[in-house]
Amino acid sequence: MTTPQAVRAPGTLETAGDGASRHASVDVAVVIPAYDERTGIGTTIERLRSALVKSPYSFDIVVVDDGSTDGTGEEARAHGARVVRLPRNRGYGAALKAGILESTSGFVAIIDADGTYPPEQVPHLMTLTDEADMVVGARSPQDRSIPKKRRPAKWLIARLASYLAEQEIPDINSGLRVMRRSVLMQFFHILPQGFSFTTTITLAVLCSGGRVTYEPITCETRLGSSKLRATDFSSFVMLVLRTVVLFNPLKVFLPLGTTLFLIGFLKFIYDLFLWNLSETAVMGFLAAIVVWSVGLLADMISRLQLRPPRLP
Repeated sequence: MTTPQAVRAPGTLETAGDGASRHASVDVAVVIPAYDERTGIGTTIERLRSALVKSPYSFDIVVVDDGSTDGTGEEARAHGARVVRLPRNRGYGAALKAGILESTSGFVAIIDADGTYPPEQVPHLMTLTDEADMVVGARSPQDRSIPKKRRPAKWLIARLASYLAEQEIPDINSGLRVMRRSVLMQFFHILPQGFSFTTTITLAVLCSGGRVTYEPITCETRLGSSKLRATDFSSFVMLVLRTVVLFNPLKVFLPLGTTLFLIGFLKFIYDLFLWNLSETAVMGFLAAIVVWSVGLLADMISRLQLRPPRLP
């Protein structure tokens, strides 16, 4: 049995001064959330360690056992990972947050425990962090790891998110990414407990002007059964809208107000043709003014309080 420990390069040993972690600081802490993933967790850890020991980066592998009942935690510990045990299943985001808080590092990498994402890519993603706050392993829409029945919904969410963020987002919820800890912690308080963790951090960094790099990857079919449900689609859509309203509210309120204004204007032209001005046209104009006003107020609040400052 391998003893769980952080692997450090010479000269990188530092202890946390704030008491947040009892473990030495490393270049990258790899956090693996796992809920009943005994089938794939061991292979994932071994492939990850094999890739990282060949790299110049010191690392810590942290598996968060999210209330598993199949011995996932014991399997991870047997393969030498440091295990954080949650007494009950709290969700993907909650597990990631627990692992992040239990580690001390300059960068945080996340990867799923189901064998879907290639662990060998983590060192490569680290090499791209000099010019980025977050590096995302981006799957193609036709990637084998994405079930065909989910591809239309994923495409729709990606299109909506790209429009609202005002830039192309190749993969909004990839479970393989490396993040600069200082940037990640700026948004820690708004990150959700569920599967929308990755979507939220992607939009938060992009909408606040952060630097995000996308690196193409190829995934495999997952081991075990997926925890996602069909009903999660509507939750993802609402999450995208809510997150963008938090950081860039005019992107939502201006088009909505313009649509109401155009409805009122077209009805006004029609009423003029009939020489009968109706309440519908007036309501359209008033609704547009109200929506625009709320949008401007939300934008002011966002600029003054909600948008975190960029670090130098």
